[in-house]
Amino acid sequence: MEVANETVIKKPKRLTSVVWNHFERVRKADLCYAVCVHCNKKLSGSSNSGTTHLRNHLMRCLKRFNYDVSQLLSAKKRKKDNTLTIANISYDEGQRKEEYLKPTIVKYEPEQRKDEVFNVQSSWFDQERSRLDLARMIILHGYPLAMVEHVGFKVFVKNLQPLFDVVPNSTVELSCMEIYGKERQKVHDMLSKLQGRINLAVEMWSSPENTNHVCMMAHYVGDDWKLQKKILNFVTLDSSHTDDLLSGVIIKCLMDWDIGSKLFAVTLDDFSTNDDIVLRIKEQISENKSRLSNGQLLDVRSAAHVLNSIVQDAMEALRVVIQKIRGTVRYVKSSQSIQGKFKEMVLQTGINSQKNLVLDCPIRWNSTYLMLETAIEYRNAFCQLPELDLDLALSDEEWEWASSITGYLKLFIEIINVFSSNKCPTANIYFPEICHVHIQLIDWCKSPDKFLSSLAAKMKAKFNKYWSKCSLSLAVAAILDPRFKMKLVEYYYSQIYGSTALERIKEVSDGLKELFNTYSICSTLMDQGSALPLSSLPSSSNDGRDRLKGFDKFLHETSQSQTAISDLEKYLDEPVFPRNCNFNILNWWRVHTPRYPILSMMARDVLGTPMSTVSQESAFHTGGRVLDSCRCPLTPETQQALICTQDWLRIQSDDPGPSSSHYALPLYVETN
Repeated sequence: MEVANETVIKKPKRLTSVVWNHFERVRKADLCYAVCVHCNKKLSGSSNSGTTHLRNHLMRCLKRFNYDVSQLLSAKKRKKDNTLTIANISYDEGQRKEEYLKPTIVKYEPEQRKDEVFNVQSSWFDQERSRLDLARMIILHGYPLAMVEHVGFKVFVKNLQPLFDVVPNSTVELSCMEIYGKERQKVHDMLSKLQGRINLAVEMWSSPENTNHVCMMAHYVGDDWKLQKKILNFVTLDSSHTDDLLSGVIIKCLMDWDIGSKLFAVTLDDFSTNDDIVLRIKEQISENKSRLSNGQLLDVRSAAHVLNSIVQDAMEALRVVIQKIRGTVRYVKSSQSIQGKFKEMVLQTGINSQKNLVLDCPIRWNSTYLMLETAIEYRNAFCQLPELDLDLALSDEEWEWASSITGYLKLFIEIINVFSSNKCPTANIYFPEICHVHIQLIDWCKSPDKFLSSLAAKMKAKFNKYWSKCSLSLAVAAILDPRFKMKLVEYYYSQIYGSTALERIKEVSDGLKELFNTYSICSTLMDQGSALPLSSLPSSSNDGRDRLKGFDKFLHETSQSQTAISDLEKYLDEPVFPRNCNFNILNWWRVHTPRYPILSMMARDVLGTPMSTVSQESAFHTGGRVLDSCRCPLTPETQQALICTQDWLRIQSDDPGPSSSHYALPLYVETN
């Protein structure tokens, strides 16, 4: 047809871009125009002009009239790669461009309810779901709640989706609490159904505002035989908190989550923590607990924290020497001319090192180690430096001290790296590393240098306190590694204890049998039809008037169940499994559960015990974990909700399988 001498051209088949659904192509004389059907604006419509300018106009035009442009954006992406995947909905790569849906235009009416779901043909928008998705994003990535008040964020969201009503800070906080409540119930239900037992790790945090916090995390081996951990509580402590208050907080956590009867071990990050804290926890759950003699398996202290504490003793003893070396390195790096003179000294003294001098970050002691290690290699060059402040010069004796203690630090760095970098830190990996430290400390104490021997004695005294609490649990975990069994204990104890090694080995053997017998009793009761679940061993009535509390143990010992006895003995008598770097101990026990039905249940609980609680990012930090400054102003309840839920959502996001949570669904879905 013709309009004012302008001929409307029927779109040829090659005009496949979705923008032509919003433009009429007309020809006037020798010129072609694209006329917008919404505002009648004319733009170039020749084939050489492309469609980018048309799409840009269309985006501005549609937004001006509050139209939904999401499908136009989706179509643009489809045109680029021929495939659109949103959540679990995918499109065939071979889908022809002609089959693309004509975009539906959604007009926004201001009077429409905010919580109304917009369903128009193939698109929909849900304000409520978007609000929860925003809160979930803030939780997952640790963004500040106040980001919703930022002008840049508001502009971005409005341009992305004009229908979304940006909610205020207070509403986002309520949404976060809502998500926390739902996710907490999921975790609670999961823990209540868990067949194995739970270990509780307790870690102290601080904040820039000098407040103290305690983070409690559950560690366990799941029914799929995979090591799991979840933060249960993050509690702000009163500034004048005492050990009584801390033990009360831990007990309240156990009661709130209803896991007191499932508790197997409590791991504290500070090895010097008052023993009364653990004793109070034991008293609270003593009627429903099993533990090794003297409760040693229940009371565990973080291995990485004790090593860090020992390192701090060494750093303090060498403080003056470290300050001199730090000052010398700073002097060399202060100007290009001094660095040139230093390089001349390096060449003259025949030093072949290619390392660069580095200054340390005092709050990260592994950086101090690197500074010392490099400086020692350039020792002779430092001594030849002209114009060096005499106060920075080191004596030969100080250089020897620095060299020896740097060797100590190297050992601790290697071991802490083993602990913190292991993606599946089951309890069996700690015993050989800790025993190696023990042997080295014994050797260092024999140094003829009084300064070094005195320092080593101080370090060993601190280590002995840790060893007395945790050696039995460390050894039991190592025995449950089929590559080692009792042989590893015999190997290390002979080096540590010498002539008294046999007595110490017997103590470990007796502790192992005592724990195994407890599991055997529970198994016997279940075989007899008792309703007592395995996870609540040992069996003991909650009725204080029960006069037969010891009968179950007596019955087991006098009956001498051959099955229960042979389970442990069979495991120890069989040859050790060949050592290899790809060995998965949890998978080994999962496969061998039919062969060792009782021992495998014990192994699952023991191997899930957190022998160290330090994270990789804070492994060498001289201070503890510090709360993010953006969370400090929040209420304790909100802090706990954000930290706990972030941990739970991260675990879900790491799972490659499809999530059952409706929060993970897309905001927009297009159907074929």
